[in-house]
This record gives sequence, C-alpha cells and structure tokens, in this order.
Amino acid sequence: QVQLVESGGGLVQPGGSLRLSCVASENIFNFNTMGWYRQAPGEQRELVASINVGGVTKYSDSVKGRFTIFRNGAEKTVWLQMSSLNPEDTAVYYCNAQMIRRNYWGQGTQVTVSS
Repeated sequence: QVQLVESGGGLVQPGGSLRLSCVASENIFNFNTMGWYRQAPGEQRELVASINVGGVTKYSDSVKGRFTIFRNGAEKTVWLQMSSLNPEDTAVYYCNAQMIRRNYWGQGTQVTVSS
C-alpha cells in the first residue's frame, strides 16, 4: 500500500513562506503525476500544483509565480515551496500521487495564514 506523509504546515503571517514536504513509501517515478491539492473549509478540494514523471509542472492561476513544486527521487520526496502567502491560501494541503486507475492521498497538513 502506497503511503504519502506530509509535513511542514503551520501558522505563518501574510507575506511569509512555508515549505511542505511529501515523502512517499516508494519510488516517486512509479507515479504518473504527483501533486499538491488544498481544501479550505466549505470549499472543494482543488489542485494547487503538480509535476509529472517527465518533470512538467502545472500550477493553478491563484498560486502561479508564488509557489514552486519540485522533487528528489533519491529522497522519494516532493516539496511545495510557498511564498508571498496570503489569508486565501489557508487550507489543508494534501499530497497526491496518481498511477493508472489508482489515486493516493496523504493525510493532509494544515496551513494557516494569519496575522
């Protein structure tokens, strides 16, 4: 069973930065795509950023230019570097890994942006 373990969430002031980590239980290049989603209270879960096996990245319009997704195969880790955070970024952030017909999720990590 694939496991994804997130860490790095917390409370940060507007304008601040955080780096989220997602450690996989197996080779991250086994997955077609890995990504970060977020879900704010009362909202649907939305894609924030993704990276495919070829290294192509995608970002939602709301985070483009502020967030960066990157990975290290040897560490089986995908990171989300978040900068210029604002209160609208407050949500639970989930790591996701996709294979053909299989979809895996981490347990989520809370990010709160508040002064």
